[in-house]
Amino acid sequence: MKTVAVIGGGITGLCTMHYLQRQVRANNLAVNLVLIEKNDYIGGKIHSETTDGFIMETGADSIVARHPGVLDLVREVNYEDELVYNETGTSFIYTNNELHAIPKDSTFGIPMSLASLEASTLVSAEGKEEALKDLHMPNKQFTKESSIGEFLTYYLGEELVQKQIAPVLSGVYSGNLHELSIASTLPYLIDYKNDYGSIIKGFEANKEQFTRAADKKFISFKKGLDSLLYRILETLTDVEVITGAQVTAIENGHTLHLTTGEQRYADIIVLALPNEVIAGILSNDTLQPYFEKFTTASVITMYLGFTIPDALLPADGTGYIVSENTNVVCNAATWTSRKWKHTSAEGNLLVRLFYKNSNPRYEELQKMTEDELAQIGIADIKNSLGIEAEPKVVNVTKWIDQMPRYDLAHREALEGLERALAKEYPNVHLAGCSYYGVGIGACIQNGKAIGEKIATLL
Repeated sequence: MKTVAVIGGGITGLCTMHYLQRQVRANNLAVNLVLIEKNDYIGGKIHSETTDGFIMETGADSIVARHPGVLDLVREVNYEDELVYNETGTSFIYTNNELHAIPKDSTFGIPMSLASLEASTLVSAEGKEEALKDLHMPNKQFTKESSIGEFLTYYLGEELVQKQIAPVLSGVYSGNLHELSIASTLPYLIDYKNDYGSIIKGFEANKEQFTRAADKKFISFKKGLDSLLYRILETLTDVEVITGAQVTAIENGHTLHLTTGEQRYADIIVLALPNEVIAGILSNDTLQPYFEKFTTASVITMYLGFTIPDALLPADGTGYIVSENTNVVCNAATWTSRKWKHTSAEGNLLVRLFYKNSNPRYEELQKMTEDELAQIGIADIKNSLGIEAEPKVVNVTKWIDQMPRYDLAHREALEGLERALAKEYPNVHLAGCSYYGVGIGACIQNGKAIGEKIATLL
């Protein structure tokens, strides 16, 4: 009887095993399924903590509902009753010490109509005029492998991109727009430009799908995001789950060496782990140059929970992204208790702040203690929102070099790594956000694809 081992108990590893188990049952396959996770808990970067009536996510705080397969998975594990959707409201950009609403008729800050462009309070009349060149300049040079920063600046102008689009897109994709490809961010932009002659006109023609998804765009769960992963785990009744054991090496492509001293043989191995961890496990001179081409970003996140009502927020919104010329240190803030009602049992204010490695003070920040960071966060809340209360709860998480960046070299590096891996370790398969897409929805899809691929091989 063959054995399949999935290494990594994050969302990708769990989904890989979920869909593999379904195929094993459907096709009556004789196979041993083993899931191995280094921590005593499962979830990876998805982890929920509850303190004094607040639910805080140390990693991602939600899932994009419209991403293919997301709601299907929730239904498959019978978890629909626990679903919660985000509250909607205005998103802001904080610049020159003021909150400016991101025009509602926009996506990632990109105007979906001329009216949206005109409504922006972030861009000058000259900047709006420059953006109109998008309406008549054809695409003769850009492809999906081009830099999205260069593409957007060329057609929409420097001011609109820097003041309204870059703060949003850079926040989502953890990188400089000029170092990120269109393919790894918003690949449909090229199609809009080529098919409609204009990015704005392309959005306008397809506005319905974006408008339809604007409300109730994100999902979470009543007991926290990681409760979905524990629900998936409950359904893996045909799987041997090993926690508290880290795989340190793979010998001869089949033998797993664990930190417990145990060795496990597997016919097929799926590595649903961060790139740097896989590089350490597969200590192979042929593969190392490819592993080194993948890049990461860092972020420090901080929750501040107060004993004052959420209603004291100064605007009807869900948070802000910081642009330039401001009196705050953070890169962004989510008004969590406003966006996610279930995170605050008493309706008190819960705010999450983000400090990214692009922050001018990042090197200083990452060396600070939790108490020192809390003082920075309290000052940011006071300066941006006018709230002077002291927080009751402080929760700080440092993600150092653990956020995958999909720069212009990503696709070529991945293709090279896949070819080399197929030759050196034909029974070992890669999975996870280091390679196949950021965001929980992409991880779910990746897990499904890998699980069904393994079943086909069996």
